[in-house]
Amino acid sequence: MNTEKDFSPLTPNIVRALNDKLYEKRKVAALEIEKLVREFVAQNNSAQIRHVIQILATEFALSQHPHSRKGGLIGLAACSIALGKDSGLYLKELIDPVLTCFNDSDSRLRYYACEALYNIVKVARGAVLPHFNVLFDGLSKLAADPDPNVKSGSELLDRLLKIHVLESVPDINLLDYLPEFLDGLFQILGDSSKEIRRICEVVLGEFLKEIKKNPSSVKFAEMANILVIHCQVSDESKSTYDLIQLTSMTWMREFIQLAGRVVLPYSSGILTAVLPCLSYDDRKKSTKEAASACNHSLMKLVTPEDDVDDEESQTKSSPQSDGSPSKKESDLNDSLNESQESVGFSNISFFTPASSDRPAVTLDLDGIVQVLDRHLHDSSTGMMTRIAVLKWLYHLYIKTPRKMFKHTDSLFPMLLKTLSDESDEVILKDLEVLAEIASSPAGQTDASGSCDNSDSKTELHIPGGVRDGQPVVVGCKVTDLSPSTPSMNSYFYKFMINLLKRFSLERKLLEMRGAFIIRQLCLLLHAENIFHSMADILLKEEDLKFASTMVQTLNTILLTSAELFQLRNQLKDLRTQESCALFCCLYRSWCHNPVATVSLCFLTQNYRHAYDLIQKFGDLEVTVDFLMEVDKLVQLIESPIFTYLRLQLLDVEHNPYLIKALYGLLMLLPQSQAFQLLSHRLSCVPNPELMRTVEDPKAPVKDKRLAQPHIDYSELLQHFDRVQSKHLEVRHQRAGRSEHPDRKL
Repeated sequence: MNTEKDFSPLTPNIVRALNDKLYEKRKVAALEIEKLVREFVAQNNSAQIRHVIQILATEFALSQHPHSRKGGLIGLAACSIALGKDSGLYLKELIDPVLTCFNDSDSRLRYYACEALYNIVKVARGAVLPHFNVLFDGLSKLAADPDPNVKSGSELLDRLLKIHVLESVPDINLLDYLPEFLDGLFQILGDSSKEIRRICEVVLGEFLKEIKKNPSSVKFAEMANILVIHCQVSDESKSTYDLIQLTSMTWMREFIQLAGRVVLPYSSGILTAVLPCLSYDDRKKSTKEAASACNHSLMKLVTPEDDVDDEESQTKSSPQSDGSPSKKESDLNDSLNESQESVGFSNISFFTPASSDRPAVTLDLDGIVQVLDRHLHDSSTGMMTRIAVLKWLYHLYIKTPRKMFKHTDSLFPMLLKTLSDESDEVILKDLEVLAEIASSPAGQTDASGSCDNSDSKTELHIPGGVRDGQPVVVGCKVTDLSPSTPSMNSYFYKFMINLLKRFSLERKLLEMRGAFIIRQLCLLLHAENIFHSMADILLKEEDLKFASTMVQTLNTILLTSAELFQLRNQLKDLRTQESCALFCCLYRSWCHNPVATVSLCFLTQNYRHAYDLIQKFGDLEVTVDFLMEVDKLVQLIESPIFTYLRLQLLDVEHNPYLIKALYGLLMLLPQSQAFQLLSHRLSCVPNPELMRTVEDPKAPVKDKRLAQPHIDYSELLQHFDRVQSKHLEVRHQRAGRSEHPDRKL
């Protein structure tokens, strides 16, 4: 430094001492500067004050000589002390050169810079807040300084800013400014320095505590998208991203619980961030738990009032200022988009409120459905995420059925496809959604008219036999199958058609999950409706082999499943017109499978008709599969389902056709275990002479079958013959193709 240069009003002694390598001499010079500046303050000579500060900054603090820089720093601190409360007028000139020295390569000089800034801030107090950003930036650098003395000094300065400075301003509320720098805090949380990340975690934690204490003063809407962005940051190769995601997810959880319905306009973005986290493994257990809490809390915010049309909502509810997105929303979104690009957050979904100009909080249903549908279509979606998606769909159909049915046509194909999922739990949730769609009253009055299609209007025509010499046809729509069954909407029949079509195309699904799916549907909907509609659809099925397989599956479920107990009892006696109509409907489709038809007759106690059917078996092609079905029927006869049938063998006189039918089955069987089982059962049939009652041997016995509505069994036999003729024709065609594989039909 040129010592002969004019540094007035600084004296040569002060200049010389400021350049000295000894700290004590620089300290003496600082005391002289403090005395000089106090005189200028007393004289109100601001020009000289600025001149002194400028000399200390340019000629000393920013000098090339290290001792001069140290002298300049202590001199600037002395100026601030001398200025006292007036230091706020010169803060920029005082702070800027000190912050420049934070980047000095000399650790001692960085320490002196931290010390100088501490003294400046201590005097200025609240006046430094306009410079908070640059101060915070400087502190964040020193917090990770390799020199322990520098780090210790920065911590002292940090505490000074947070306790003394901020508390010295009575009206300050940093939560008001949080939306402006929250994104920056989350970016700092991804810093490569462990110490910086630790300090940033502490800062974010303190802010979250303040938010919990004063939720009414928090601008939740302005920060929702910030959290949405950072919740979606995930990179297994970078552990810092895990910290960002966990922290932002924790904030999101608190926001949803504290803000309530205010966050509904951002729900699609929240779900985009939350749903994938639900399938995390134990390595990210904390993030998964936070995401689960977010999902649960957000779901509870959706209520039936969200099903009201927007026009109705505006007339019924008064404007809610807290529900309206801030006017700063567009500016905030622009800044966040820039932030995305700067930190490399690629492929992140960013959502704006569905209606930023509406006074009331509005559920972004279209956006939510879009997100849910996208996750269902994504083959990489984890099992827990798929379950959560289906729970959301079910919840939306319960709470907002009117609006949800506008999306049903687009969701329906994927919901059907999900039945092929490998997880039983996913299939159960999927069936709950489909069952709700099929039974919801909203499906009958869909405003979009999506339910108005030919499939959904199909009627079930069930021959009921004859009454008083005239044919009786029981015609009933799916919406009112019988007085004993609840009504179904127009999607029910569409569902049944598509379900059977899926079973036809995916035979493995039918084999592995068919019975499981149908049993669950019988619990969720109504067993009579399920069997009624499926029987009617199978009656028109062109693939006869599939029809036979499907009938066999349905028959096994009907005879063995606990879920079908009530339906079995309804069919057992056939005392009502409805039960007779159901029997006739099932019978016509059951004719695709002869053994199943006989078992249906056993169930309904139509023993004479069962015997007539068995007599026709001699004209059928008896295959190994056919004999195996007879074998299974014999096993079923020995099961608890047919206890009443076995007891009826005691009444030989009034059940001769039951015995004949069983003997007919016995004659069909080869000498096998089933043959021995049935033969042993028939050998136990008592002699009718021994079973006569002594009291009144000639008393007539009333046949309970006489009280039932009449059924035209001859017509049913003719139908059986027609169906079996079709099956025989198809088998001959297949045999012809196998013998002449090159022949084109």
